[in-house]
Amino acid sequence: MGIYEELQERGLIAQVTDEPEIRDLINNGGARFYIGFDPTADSLHVGHFMALCLMKRLQEAGNKPVVLIGGGTGHVGDPSGKTDMRAMLTTETINHNCECFKKQMERFIEFGEDKAIMVNNADWLLKLNYVELLREVGACFSVNNMLRAECYKQRMEKGLSFLEFNYMIMQAYDFYYLNKHYGCNMQFGGNDQWSNMLAGTELIRKKEGADAYAMTITLLLNSEGKKMGKTVGGAVWLDPEKTSPFDFFQYWRNVDDADVTKCLKMLTFLSLEEIAEMEKWPDNRINEKKEILAYELTALVHGKEEAEKAKKVSHSLFGGGGDDADMPTTTLSSDDLTDGEINMMDVMLKCNLVKSKSEARRLIQQNGVSVDNVKISMDTLMISEAQLKNGIVIKKGKKVYHKAIME
Repeated sequence: MGIYEELQERGLIAQVTDEPEIRDLINNGGARFYIGFDPTADSLHVGHFMALCLMKRLQEAGNKPVVLIGGGTGHVGDPSGKTDMRAMLTTETINHNCECFKKQMERFIEFGEDKAIMVNNADWLLKLNYVELLREVGACFSVNNMLRAECYKQRMEKGLSFLEFNYMIMQAYDFYYLNKHYGCNMQFGGNDQWSNMLAGTELIRKKEGADAYAMTITLLLNSEGKKMGKTVGGAVWLDPEKTSPFDFFQYWRNVDDADVTKCLKMLTFLSLEEIAEMEKWPDNRINEKKEILAYELTALVHGKEEAEKAKKVSHSLFGGGGDDADMPTTTLSSDDLTDGEINMMDVMLKCNLVKSKSEARRLIQQNGVSVDNVKISMDTLMISEAQLKNGIVIKKGKKVYHKAIME
């Protein structure tokens, strides 16, 4: 089985431009491919995770990855999948986010001579002269065709800014530039990027008279058709400071039963044969499958040591052992207290367990919060300095644990 057939078997391929050519290229290690990452935050998240895993799979099959950091396109913002215009980022923020991305990607991709390379489209997009760009590539784009693209359709009712309208041209120019200067013959991306990617292949054909290819990755959706990688508190991040290894482990440990096999195929590097054997397991082994999924993904992102710690804490907490040594922890100071105590709603805010006091209040009123296995009520909200010095274990709902301690 070639790598193309394996990607098909894992359910990763959504759309391709020229299947026979793409199959031949990647099965024979002939793809010089790129995936773009716009630095909209200071960490990659689960939405990027599958793209990174795809790069890793293709690199291991002998293909050459080009990681494109969108230091230039980040100044505009991709309208795809958005109902409102993205917040405009400062140049300083974009540069900081680019550096954060680089550090995280090195865990997945092997960079070096004749291996993967990383480029930043700020190096060419920010130097472009507007009139020259219009003359060079403007005539290659049909406004009628652009307005028919899915990435723009959903924005037309609310209004699409001219700033965002240029995003497709910028992404297409990236592919053209990478094809011309780095020999990139293929682009991969999320299925919501299909129109932008086709624009790139067409621009290369018109400008260079060369063939270039595009393939989109299946979006990671749960059994209800919603994007995975989101929690009540927001995105599941790859940065351990934003989503702890334990919380990352717990996210995958708690996925819906119907999504486990799909996630094992699409995200882990377990062989298809191993996964097929797991599919034969009886229903009463579903939690074992979930733990394997959580362990494999946590090890990929945070390393085996952190995966072992997360697994150990999970066993202790849910098995009744109560070992909290490696639990996500927030340290408070005496400045956080008033007259030697602090309101539990404030503790939950400082621990990022809720987004507001009203959310904390609602959870407490619904008996959804415990401290050291004792339910908190509106009458028992205050936490003392003595309690914090010993450390308290907060339980939110059935599955979220967090430790608060005073330094």
